[in-house]
Amino acid sequence: MALGPDPSLTLLVEAVASDPMQPVLTVSEMNAVDAGALASTPLEALVARAGLAAALAAIDMLGGTYGRRVVVVAGRGNNGADGRCAARVLSARGARVRVVEAGTGDAIGPADLVIDAAYGTGFRGEYRAPTADPATPVLAVDIPSGVNGDSGEVSGAPLAATRTVTFVALKPGLLQGEGFHLAGRVSVADIGLDPGPSAIHVMDDGDVAAVLPPRRYGGNKWSAAVLVVAGSPGMAGAAALCARSAYRAGAGMVRLGVPGANVSDSPVAEAVGVSLPAEGWSAGALEAASRCAAVVVGPGLGRAETSAGEVRRLVAESPVPVVVDADGLFALGRVDGGARPASRSAVVVTPHDGEYGRLMGAHPGEERIGAARQLAAAAGVVALLKGPLTAVADPAGRVLLGMSGTTGLATAGTGDVLSGVIGAMIARGVAPLEAAALAAHVHGRAGARGPAEGMVAGDLPGLVAQVLSGLRSSPGMSEGRRG
Repeated sequence: MALGPDPSLTLLVEAVASDPMQPVLTVSEMNAVDAGALASTPLEALVARAGLAAALAAIDMLGGTYGRRVVVVAGRGNNGADGRCAARVLSARGARVRVVEAGTGDAIGPADLVIDAAYGTGFRGEYRAPTADPATPVLAVDIPSGVNGDSGEVSGAPLAATRTVTFVALKPGLLQGEGFHLAGRVSVADIGLDPGPSAIHVMDDGDVAAVLPPRRYGGNKWSAAVLVVAGSPGMAGAAALCARSAYRAGAGMVRLGVPGANVSDSPVAEAVGVSLPAEGWSAGALEAASRCAAVVVGPGLGRAETSAGEVRRLVAESPVPVVVDADGLFALGRVDGGARPASRSAVVVTPHDGEYGRLMGAHPGEERIGAARQLAAAAGVVALLKGPLTAVADPAGRVLLGMSGTTGLATAGTGDVLSGVIGAMIARGVAPLEAAALAAHVHGRAGARGPAEGMVAGDLPGLVAQVLSGLRSSPGMSEGRRG
């Protein structure tokens, strides 16, 4: 199956409203919204609203209507009804519209625009779209037909959309799996329905100022202190990236412990060195953590069993939240099957696919939301699953999504930067779930600001500071005391 153009692994979501924390509704949640609406609103009215929204999106894509050729592929259900309504609106405005019944095998033929209204999010089975000229733009109504609304899995041979207009809220199938690639540019149309409560939301630019508190007036360097335990003698690169990014994300103090290294050899001039022995270092790390608001452990530590035992003790006894990354995740071992890591405080784990496989015994696959939830529930942690769609879940099943990842972040060391940013966000007072998702969003935005070719992880900390400075609206960010 041929996929549509890859939009640089960044979904372009255009919401009608600019409310923060955009909801994402599963198929069952959307069905409940529809059922509630039908109790007070006739189906014909809802179809008219959805059809008009689709028609307006089509007009925008066409740049006008008079004489334009539009083919609507319509199924028998509500999605098809939306498409037929859009066809009537476009025809009334001068477009030459032809409706093709889904599943009949009719060819689309010459067209300036194809509207895919064959099947919606509730479709089950296999769908094979009629043949269309690959150069013809496609507008999908609600979701590209043949895409599973929850998982993003594809059955058959759908059309790749240039644009998708979805209703009420985003759907998981537009954000992950093959559905992400097939959806094109996604816009959310308000058709007058309240999405209600949702366990899944997308983190966006507007959430930075809403979620991240400003520097407290009268605070000092200890107000947002982070302990980083990372690196090893002669291998301090990961430790440096992590510590520097924590500072650039607003930590007032970074205490850096590299087990076995001399504190005078600190790779970050601003960091306060913590002397840790090569073995048995967890006691010193716990003492240092007592004056901090967050701990980051793992990058560059190595995988010796003695080190793994120290990581497990630090995670188990830390008095403040712990972010576990890289070699720290290896130390935790398998967590599926009830083998939860012991912990006194909140724990955030940040695996990529390979690390996820070691933790859970199987790779996550394309269904990122479900995979993050499984890890969070199994380990009793906040789980950040890295990828083009970064899914962050807590044990209760709440999920926040980061959509800002770029291909430029697929280079060594960028994960070390992310873990430092998460630590700083927690130290600044953001709850672990929100801190991890906010950090992932800012991290992705920073990556997008870097050079298109040749970006390295060391570029990111300064870019993180630029992104935060640009997105923060509170003047209090620069008014705190220095100390």
